[in-house]
Amino acid sequence: MPVNLEFTEVEAGRAAYITMDREAKLNALDWSQLEALRESVRSLGEDDRLRVAVITGAGDRAFTAGADLNVLRQHTSETARAFITLIHEVNSALRQLPVPVICKINGHCIGAGLEVAVSCDMRVAVDTAQFSMPEVQVGLPSVIEAALLPRLIGWGRTGELLYTGTPIDAQTALDWGLVEKICPREELDNVVDTRVQAILRAAPLAVRAQKRLMNEWSVLPLEQAVSRGIDYLSEAYQTTEPAEAIEKLQAARRT
Repeated sequence: MPVNLEFTEVEAGRAAYITMDREAKLNALDWSQLEALRESVRSLGEDDRLRVAVITGAGDRAFTAGADLNVLRQHTSETARAFITLIHEVNSALRQLPVPVICKINGHCIGAGLEVAVSCDMRVAVDTAQFSMPEVQVGLPSVIEAALLPRLIGWGRTGELLYTGTPIDAQTALDWGLVEKICPREELDNVVDTRVQAILRAAPLAVRAQKRLMNEWSVLPLEQAVSRGIDYLSEAYQTTEPAEAIEKLQAARRT
């Protein structure tokens, strides 16, 4: 299978682990892998017990090398539109997933792979990873979720990536705010698991509400974003979750 989907169960819900599995091709994205990835992510959106998702690539060389060059070489204008739309649908599904998505960057993160990464809520990378948007080097502009890059790293740094196609290393990606954490390979699983466990301990309705609100923040003017936050806080008290979570926290402090 071009995509593997596994779960870990806890009393309060479960975590999903999505692995792009074309290790021999550096997890390069072709039609079948993208279709499988899109359907896997969309299926997670139907899972009421889901609390968090992690996406990574098979092996230790690449998260993904981006769009498969053999596919790109054969495109017509019509097939190119369909292919890039499919990549966007994968990224949109990740952004619309109702729980946080952690991108576990286990190796080089290139082109469309970087667009997948920035469509996630958090990014943790091995310290040997490199990041690049090399589309201009193969006669193409960077498109779709590359539009998220200025929000993360600013226009100038986005331009450096997109106009030159030059890779940056993991430390630079961290300094720029492209990733939130880098670590040695032997620590990658534990660093990601720390974040998974923190989300699993948090109140589930609050985490889902936070994801929805942050998606709204990404498109709303500031005053409207603040106003929507007030709505969300008020709506939280229409459930028993705040009272239960506060009682649990106070009980823990008494022990």
